[in-house]
Amino acid sequence: MRFEKWQALGNDYLILETQNLPWDLSPKRIEWLCDPHFGVGADGILLLARSEEAEFVATLRIFNPDGSEAELSGNGAREAILYLRRHGWTDEDVFAISTVAGPIVPTIIGELTCAVDMGRASTTSKDFPGGGEEGRGKLTSAGREWEFQHVSIGNPQCAIVVDADELDELDLEQIGPEIEANALFPNRTNVSFLAVEADRVRARIYERGVGETLSSGTGASGAAVTAHLLGAPDHLIVELEGGELEVEIGEGLAVRLTGWAEPVYAGELSPELLAALSELDQ
Repeated sequence: MRFEKWQALGNDYLILETQNLPWDLSPKRIEWLCDPHFGVGADGILLLARSEEAEFVATLRIFNPDGSEAELSGNGAREAILYLRRHGWTDEDVFAISTVAGPIVPTIIGELTCAVDMGRASTTSKDFPGGGEEGRGKLTSAGREWEFQHVSIGNPQCAIVVDADELDELDLEQIGPEIEANALFPNRTNVSFLAVEADRVRARIYERGVGETLSSGTGASGAAVTAHLLGAPDHLIVELEGGELEVEIGEGLAVRLTGWAEPVYAGELSPELLAALSELDQ
């Protein structure tokens, strides 16, 4: 069974096509494939299928390394989009793909670059049912109270503004898990810590089901929306541990995310690994 591994700002995914799978992609198989010691190793899996609806080039499902399904990933979406173009699923520069979070529309800018219309962000959602219209709240983690901004951008984001000097010192592996699993968020949440300076946002990301990551497209989007709500301009550069992404915020909090993605390698799973994964059904 063939696969490709892609990365965007250090956020790496395995890309699989549904038609090539010899079994269902169960949570246990996802965990095994993403394990760097027993499997290929990745931050998640992108599963692509031909869409039955004419308006979509493909259907994209995104899975975290713990086996859970994510609604959307900005980095993963760009990797899938550029994979589709490279493998001839479409020759259009602008097209649509279907995701659990709804349709997304990319624009191909270059061989390894695209912009993605991520839809409209919202400060209210089912993922923060107790929140008010502004989506603001307080919670406690690691013995400290934090003020946060809830942003829904295909998936839930909990964005926390801190001083620039403090950002690098935060222990996200200690702080993040308690926030991710806080009872305020029934579907768990992604967490970003950010500092704002003019049109630049520096952010660190604790991703739901993953832990601290080098980057996250939806995390960058949530951080940019949070900064914008606090008065930052509508065109922002978000600096993450793995590099920079460009986020434009339009009317009604419409979000457009621009960045790169590239293939790392292609390969085939060995007969031994395929057999071991098959046995997980038994």
